[in-house]
Amino acid sequence: MEARADRGRAGELFRRLFKKRSARLGLVILVAAVGAALFAPWLAPYSFDQGELLQRLQPPGRTDSGFHLLGTDQLGRDILSRLIYGSRVSLLVGSVSVILGGLVGLLLGLAAGYFGRRIDTIVMRVVDVQMAFPYVLLALAMVALLGPSLLNLIFVFTVTEWFVYARVVRATTLSLRHGEFVLAAQALGGSHLRILTRHIVPNVVSPLTVIASFEMAKIISTEAALSFLGLGVPPPTPSWGSMLADGREYLQDAWWVAVFAGVALMLTVLAINFLGDAARDALDPKMERPG
Repeated sequence: MEARADRGRAGELFRRLFKKRSARLGLVILVAAVGAALFAPWLAPYSFDQGELLQRLQPPGRTDSGFHLLGTDQLGRDILSRLIYGSRVSLLVGSVSVILGGLVGLLLGLAAGYFGRRIDTIVMRVVDVQMAFPYVLLALAMVALLGPSLLNLIFVFTVTEWFVYARVVRATTLSLRHGEFVLAAQALGGSHLRILTRHIVPNVVSPLTVIASFEMAKIISTEAALSFLGLGVPPPTPSWGSMLADGREYLQDAWWVAVFAGVALMLTVLAINFLGDAARDALDPKMERPG
């Protein structure tokens, strides 16, 4: 019976999540982007760093060297192949940074909200200091100091994002730690670890899920901005931001070099925002709106 009830709740949540057309559209776009990233070696028609200078800036269609669906860039490299491989950078940086930042924020937020006192004071003062710095400038400074690389990008976004989750988890934990179910668990001799994992954490998962979706969209956009400035993943590894930077000088004569990368970035961020908006409504039925 309990398993059947759990399946029923999961089915109802799934129905509410994908009731809106925008959520279904976002899911399709995001699945396509994730599929492109996972199966890039099989989907890309050419190597992402394979170029022919004689075929540089060829428009979409057939050229002397073959068929390039989205054209070629200033070095004669296939833009479609670079778009597909570029999805790996954006999605990897976004997803791993969200997971690590969310985990750090969850642990520190739980400790601050549940134990309070000195731990709460220390964590929240660190949060206050970090919030005093503009987000983009802090990310720029850290990447410039550490150097451009994939691991450094993930580290920077983890460090600059954890406090967003910590504040929400702390506030939720503060409102729950004096609840009747928590006091009952303490009276029955439940350990702090058991109370946190069985009673507190399940109640903070929903807001964390919503926050994580919007933070992932923000991280992907910021990674593209850093790559546009030359502070992202170093070449020849493609990223959508660096492709935008490569194409800015050719917008009038070879618009396809930058436009397709910009469209891919816009659609991915839009899809994640659609799903985040649907998750917010699905996890809080009071916010349901007609789709």
